[in-house]
This record gives sequence, C-alpha cells and structure tokens, in this order.
Amino acid sequence: MCDICVMNAVKQKMLSRRDFFKSSAAVGAAATAAATGSGLLTSSPALAGGHGSVMDMTHELHEDFPTYFGESQFSMTSKFNWDEHKFNLFELTVNEHTGTHIDAPLHFSEDGMSVAEIPVSSLVVPLCVIDIKARAAEDADTQVTPEDLKQWIADNGDIPENACVAMNSGWSDKVGGDGFRNVDADGAQHYPGFHVDAVSMLMEETGAMSIGVDTLSLDHGISADFATHYAWLPTGRFGIENLANLDSVPASGATLVIGAPKHRGGTGGPARIFAMV
Repeated sequence: MCDICVMNAVKQKMLSRRDFFKSSAAVGAAATAAATGSGLLTSSPALAGGHGSVMDMTHELHEDFPTYFGESQFSMTSKFNWDEHKFNLFELTVNEHTGTHIDAPLHFSEDGMSVAEIPVSSLVVPLCVIDIKARAAEDADTQVTPEDLKQWIADNGDIPENACVAMNSGWSDKVGGDGFRNVDADGAQHYPGFHVDAVSMLMEETGAMSIGVDTLSLDHGISADFATHYAWLPTGRFGIENLANLDSVPASGATLVIGAPKHRGGTGGPARIFAMV
C-alpha cells in the first residue's frame, strides 16, 4: 500500500474512533440531563460504596454573613467584567474564620499544624451528630456534655476512629437574623458549644479527630476563656464552625467530606463541606 494510502487509512480510523467517543459522551450527557430533569437522583461512582445521596453542609458565604466579631469579614471586588473584558473575575478579601470554616490546630497554639498540614485522612471521616436542639431552644448557653456523648454511644455504638463529632443545636436556622450572634445588652453572645469536659472525654476515650458546631464558636458564646479551643486544638485536632443542614443527616452512618483550604501557614479558612449519606 502506498504511503498516502496508509496515512489516509489511519486518519479515517482515528476519525471513526473520535466520532464513536463523541457519540458515547453525547448519549451519556443526554441520559444525565433526562434523569436530572425528571427529578431522579442517580448515584455517581463515588457513591456506589453504600451512600445514596449528598448533603451540602456549607452556608453560602457573602459580605453580610455573621461573624464572631460582628463586622463583615468577606468582600468581593470585580477586577474584570463581561461587558469590558468578555470574562469575569473577582478579587476576594476574606478573614480565615468566616462562614463555614476550619479551625486548624495553629489557630490556638504557638506552633501547631496549619490548615495545609491537616492530613487528608482526617478530611474524609465518619460523622457523629449530637442533637441538643430541644435543650438549646430553652437555654441558649447550653453545651454538649459528657452525658450527651455517653447517650449517643448508648444509642449508636462507639464513636468511630477519626470521626468528626458535630453539635446540632438548631442554630443554623438563625443565620439570617440577629438571633445567630444573639448579643445581649452587655455585648455578650449567647449560643451553644462544646463543654471542655466533653472534648476531654473525646480525647481520652475516643479516636475522634475533629469537632463541629452549627454556631460561631467551638466554645459556647458567653465563654470568656475559650477553654474548649485551648483544650482541643493544640492536640493536633481541628474544629469546624458554622455547619449547615445537620438536621438533614443521621446521627450516625454518614461520611463527612471536608474541603479544607490549603494555604501555607494558615490558621484555618472557609471550606466546602458535604456529607455522603
């Protein structure tokens, strides 16, 4: 066969293969679109191991999102826009501890791990949800106690190794109003958190490596000494603040995926967090 004939034959075969893969991709996309349009949720390969759905545990971050200090800690400045440049780009200014975010060990220790140094193995973990909503509705200053942990264990079994133990106080429903910071006439904040005795129990008796809250702080709002932060974070464990949608996940059995930021030397940072249920 002549050289030009060989080249044409190879070219034709390559084009045929490309058309085949394009056709296959189109069929797959059409099937996905049809399933989505019908409201049918289909499992991705990542969910094939026993999880059937994904729940977003992250609040949307914006300039008016409430903060511990009461002032805005997030802003977006347009650097390029569609009308002038035919693409959009914003420059962000953000405090590390804003919105749904990570408290790295370095946040409350002299030389602890930065957020970039948290092992990946600690970012995809079993989720244990401690429900104190009923008590929090009556007492904004309530805390997760060792008794709450013991009751969870009695109901669900041992707290798994490497778990994230999260407090569900129902507080995330208050994000849009003044009740989230819940400041009194003297300027003190009132919302639930973890009692230092509870985190001591987690450290001494379990392999939990992270705790999470649906409020602005791992400590309850009126804390003057941040005892829980100082007890938990310097041990190499980390925290998550301002979790959302804890009512939508079970007390046990979900897997939490923590999209921690990875900026060198960071004490924490906004994170995209979701649960596979």
